[in-house]
Amino acid sequence: MPADSTCFRPRCLSRIAGVTEQDILDRGIELIAISFVDNAGLTRAKSITAAKAQAAATRGVGSPHAFSIFQGDDGMSTATGFEAVGDTRLVPDLDRLAGGLEGWGWAPGDLYDQDGEPWDFCTRSFLKRQTARLAEAGFEMKMSYEHEWYAETSLGKPAHSTPAYSLSSTAEAAAYMREVAMRLAAFGVTVDQIHPEYSHGQMEVSVAAADPVAAADNCVATRHAIRTAWPVTGIRPSFAPVSRADGLGNGCHLHVSLWRDGKNLMGSDPQRELGLTSEGNSFMAGVLREYRALASLGCACPLSYRRLAPNRWTGAYVCWGVENRETPFRFIRAGKPTRPDGVNAEVKVLDSSANPYLMAGAVIAAGLAGLADGIELPDPVQIEPSRVADELGLELLPENLLAAADALEASQLLRGALGERLHDAIVAVRRGEAASAAQLDDDALLEAYRWRY
Repeated sequence: MPADSTCFRPRCLSRIAGVTEQDILDRGIELIAISFVDNAGLTRAKSITAAKAQAAATRGVGSPHAFSIFQGDDGMSTATGFEAVGDTRLVPDLDRLAGGLEGWGWAPGDLYDQDGEPWDFCTRSFLKRQTARLAEAGFEMKMSYEHEWYAETSLGKPAHSTPAYSLSSTAEAAAYMREVAMRLAAFGVTVDQIHPEYSHGQMEVSVAAADPVAAADNCVATRHAIRTAWPVTGIRPSFAPVSRADGLGNGCHLHVSLWRDGKNLMGSDPQRELGLTSEGNSFMAGVLREYRALASLGCACPLSYRRLAPNRWTGAYVCWGVENRETPFRFIRAGKPTRPDGVNAEVKVLDSSANPYLMAGAVIAAGLAGLADGIELPDPVQIEPSRVADELGLELLPENLLAAADALEASQLLRGALGERLHDAIVAVRRGEAASAAQLDDDALLEAYRWRY
C-alpha cells in the first residue's frame, strides 16, 4: 500500500457507512471476491475477508495498471507503455454485495486512480458515465444479458443430450438446473427462464431486466454463480464462444429497451408500425450504424468469429429484422400493441468474451448519437440475410479479431465515448490476441480458450 493511501478518498464513501463486519458475517459471508472485467472480457478478482470490507471500501485494494492490457490468454499487449508501472485502487460496491454460499460473497468493484478519481480504464465507470448521459437526455434504459454455456460432467460427458429444448433433456439436467437457479438467487439474480439449449450440454438462462449498470453487474454475477455450482455438482461450465468442435457456439445476447416517462419507446406508439416510436427508431439506427465496431467489443475472443456465420442464428451481416433470428440485431415484439412493456431489441453480436460494461456503455453511446442525428432504420430483413446480401448491399460483420480491431479503431464515435486511452488499449489488446492466436491451429485454439470464459 502506498504511503499516502490513508488520504485516498473514492467518491463512493457514503454508501458503506452503515455496513459492519458483523452485518456481512450475519449474511454467511466470510470472504468477498471483488471483481472487475478487463478489456479481453475476462472477469478478474481480488479477495478480502469480511473484517477488511470497510477498509477496502474506504481505501480500495491495490490493482496494477497492467490489468487493462491483459489479453484473454493472459499475455499483455505492449502498446500502452505501462506494463509494469502504476497501481490503481479496486473499491468494492458493497451495495451490490451478494452470495453467502460456502462462506463466500461477491461484489463488483470500481477502479480509481491514487487520487481517488475514477480511472480512465475502469469499464464500470465508463458505463456509469454513459448512463448519466442517457439520463441527462431524458431517457432510461432497461437491459438484460441472456447467457448460453456448455456444461460437462467430470467424466467429460455433456450434462444433457438431445432432443433439443425437450422435456427429456430437462429431466436429465434437472438437478443441475435447480442448483444453478438456487445459486443465482443467492447472488441477487432473478431468473426468468432456464432450460437446455440446442447442442449437447448447452444451457441457457434469461434473467430479469434492470438499469444498465445493474444489468452488467448481473451478467458478472450470473457467470460467477454458475461457476460456483461446479464443486457442488461436478458439472463444469464453459462460456467460451465455442466449447466443442462438434457443437454450436455460445452467445451472450444483450436485450435493450429505451424508456421515457414510464413509456417503452420501442413499442408504445400505436400510430407507427410495430409500435416503434421515432425516438426508438433513431436509437436503434444509431446502434446499427456502429455494428461493425460493436463487434470488437462484443466478440473479444478469436473463437468468437467461428460463431458469426449464416444459418446459425447468430447473424453475419449488418442488418436488423423483426423476430428474425438470422439477423444480428433483432426486434422482439411482446404480443399485442396494447402490451408494449416487453418490446425490446436484441443485440446478438456478442458472446461471453464481451465485457458487459463496455458493451452496454457503447450501445448507449451509439444509440444517443442516432437520436442526436435523427437517423432512421433501413427496412428490416425478413429472410436469411446471405440470400439478399448482394441485392441489398449488406456489409459483412468482421470475419476475425483483427478485422474487428480495425473497425473499432475507425469508429470516431466510440473513440470519443470511451476516451482515447481506453479505446486504444482495447484495440491493442485485440491485435495482440489476434497475433497470439495466429500461432495456433484450430484444435489448439479451441483447447486454449475452452475453459477461459
